[in-house]
Amino acid sequence: MIGHDGEQIGVKTLPEAQNIARASGLDLVEVAPEANPPVCKVMDYSKFKYEANQRAKESKKKSSNLSVKEMKYRPKIGPGDFDTKTRKVESFLGEGHKVKVTIMFRGREMQHPELGRKILDRVADTVVHVGKVEFHPRQDGRNMVMVLAPDKQAQARHQKQMEKEEAEAAEAVEAPEPSSES
Repeated sequence: MIGHDGEQIGVKTLPEAQNIARASGLDLVEVAPEANPPVCKVMDYSKFKYEANQRAKESKKKSSNLSVKEMKYRPKIGPGDFDTKTRKVESFLGEGHKVKVTIMFRGREMQHPELGRKILDRVADTVVHVGKVEFHPRQDGRNMVMVLAPDKQAQARHQKQMEKEEAEAAEAVEAPEPSSES
């Protein structure tokens, strides 16, 4: 038997252990039923369960549930669509998701996989400040696939660069330009 403050009380019979627990206003909880004799502890069981739930919630918060988002492109994509889809890829990476970028080929487009690789390279270059290439482009049947993963260090560097540029812009606005009046 173990007391409520962690000290060993010794081997006690069940009625004795229950009396000790009642006297201290706590519960008698069997901690190790496989041991011979079984080990019991005097504790506040409801508080123990509450703390266990809190630990479980905290560990759930710390574990990140990465989901893989997918963005599909075509070899003949226009500049507007490319920009829109790439901005969406950027936002997914900023939120911490992995992004699977797929180029879908149809018909004779299969003869020119270099066009798909060129588009995937452009996407990777555009989002280099928020993510990095996890799996390089590879042909998968009629599709070419590349996986991008969020890059926390690159995001931090980009954030510092943006703050620096904003500070310089604010200083330029505050400092009056010397006028060249004659």
